[in-house]
Amino acid sequence: MNTQNIHAAKRNVVKLSVVSNSVLVVFKLAVGLLIGSVSVLSEAIHSGIDLVAALIAYVAVRSSAKPADKDHHYGHDKFENVSGFVEAILIFLAAAWIIYEAVQKILRPQAIEMIGWGILVMGLSAFMNLAVSRMLFKVGNATDSIAIKADAWHLLTDVYTSAGVMGGLFLIWIIELLWVGHHVHWIDPAIAILVALMIIKAAYELTAQSMGDLLDGALPKEDNAKIEKLIGAQKGVISFKNLRTRKAGATRFIEFDILVDGKMPVVDAHALTDLIIAAIDASFAGAKVTIHIEPCEKKCPEDCLPNCAEPKK
Repeated sequence: MNTQNIHAAKRNVVKLSVVSNSVLVVFKLAVGLLIGSVSVLSEAIHSGIDLVAALIAYVAVRSSAKPADKDHHYGHDKFENVSGFVEAILIFLAAAWIIYEAVQKILRPQAIEMIGWGILVMGLSAFMNLAVSRMLFKVGNATDSIAIKADAWHLLTDVYTSAGVMGGLFLIWIIELLWVGHHVHWIDPAIAILVALMIIKAAYELTAQSMGDLLDGALPKEDNAKIEKLIGAQKGVISFKNLRTRKAGATRFIEFDILVDGKMPVVDAHALTDLIIAAIDASFAGAKVTIHIEPCEKKCPEDCLPNCAEPKK
């Protein structure tokens, strides 16, 4: 998949998320107000946040696709990381509001009317969000887009919470059907609080991931280990040191020094760096690799020893 097709796929799947969330917000809000269910209304707020998140993701995907320019030499990939962080903050705020409203309902319980409508809209929500989240995960994983994967996690969380609210409403309906006059309306706000706690957990994980990249955290240990193996496998590399990695959006930035025979011609050293970059790109497509070449003095300093080897022939 070329760069143009990748950006098109990302835009199209986020557009689908915007449309599906818009429909669910309207349905959930209408039914929640109609039957007086705080858990359904909390789900309407949840879908509203998902809608905002999808819109932010759409803007981030479009912005991150811009090429590097004179003011942004490393491109615009971090728009996606900023998107993930903003989405997480919005989720925290929404969860706090849901908990507040649920507590008010526990203190002042109200009857829920026409529970069947609530069960129906929650079932529809779970089905739609499951389908859309699977598509988002597919594109997000294929393009390594944190903005799209964050949106997918939003919707997958909505699947679980919608199923929970649906189960709670069904339980209320069954209990009040079997024991006429026995009201268990407290179940509704209690489930709303559980919904909020699940949202907070998702927001925390999203914050940690987006902040890690915004603060230029290193790539995962397994990625660094793979990069080290690729460097050490190249003939002509005596040793390497100072490996530094980071990530912006889907783009990985990799820097390191290699030590080669001091008598190696410049043209051969340049060809060697091309081979290393090609090997890394085969495993980490689109990575930006910077290599500094040093002559090996045969007196290995401490920072060279861990990766030192005899010249490969």
